[in-house]
Amino acid sequence: MVFGQLFQEKNNPPYRFHLDEPLMIQQMAKAIFSLLPTLPDQPIAVVCIGSDRSTGDSLGPLVGTKLLEKRCPFFSIHGSLDSPVHAKNLEDTIEKLEADANPPWVIAIDACLGKTDSVGYMTVNNGPVHPGIAVRKKLPPIGDIHLTGIVNVAGYMEMLVLQNTRLSLVMNMADCMSRSIWRAACWHENRQSVLYPSQDTSLSN
Repeated sequence: MVFGQLFQEKNNPPYRFHLDEPLMIQQMAKAIFSLLPTLPDQPIAVVCIGSDRSTGDSLGPLVGTKLLEKRCPFFSIHGSLDSPVHAKNLEDTIEKLEADANPPWVIAIDACLGKTDSVGYMTVNNGPVHPGIAVRKKLPPIGDIHLTGIVNVAGYMEMLVLQNTRLSLVMNMADCMSRSIWRAACWHENRQSVLYPSQDTSLSN
């Protein structure tokens, strides 16, 4: 992996990708990788937000489950189908992360609603995600960067729209996101071993 080439291809976020774009996973992985910190001993956490009780809102937990199955290198994973991070425990999750002796740099994952012609798009952007906006919930923002997937159309009866979102779309998005994050994590682990050869980067989740 030639890390310099990845940075030369970097554009300004937000990055936007559609499920059907060729080489989409490679390009999304590059976007994620280009935003990751390079400080030594900086832990990175992926916080996958959502609920397994709603098809549209299950994007985050599905991504978390897939990353755990892949044994994603270097990154710790929070939120899965078995143990989701949702409205009732998001604040507690944030507090636990911030209370760590070496608080992690956070990648937040969440589903969102958008315009009809935006369904199927995924974004990678700087700064926190604001969970619950689509369903008018006030939840704390989270993330140094965030990934979102537009799973359905906003504007009317959002809770019902999320519950009636096609599972196929959400599964495909979760697969693309998890594969992109996994690839970016591998590149990051390799880069850290080059930048800081004396550091042990073989962290477990």
